[in-house]
Amino acid sequence: MFDPMSELIGSPSPEDGGGAPMPMGRPPRHHSGGGSDGGRYATDLHSVTIHARQRTFYIDLKESGNGKFFKVSEKSRGGQKTTIMFDVEDLDKFIEAFQEMKTKL
Repeated sequence: MFDPMSELIGSPSPEDGGGAPMPMGRPPRHHSGGGSDGGRYATDLHSVTIHARQRTFYIDLKESGNGKFFKVSEKSRGGQKTTIMFDVEDLDKFIEAFQEMKTKL
């Protein structure tokens, strides 16, 4: 199973038998943040932005050497950002949970 946290903790170097890092982020940017962290990068396949009251939500479908995953980020008006990531295999569970919540409105 894909481990989204592996995107944040680095990858084996080519000398260790690992491949070169993959680009990450929204084109044309290839990664977020600065410096050479040696981390693994993911390719952005599709993005959706939701503007809701005082927050903005970003939903990204990404792909890395470990497979496809979703990255959901929230940015408040004050600039604070929170992010979660989950496997594409778990999308139906999230949709089911939201549909259940919708029935409680």
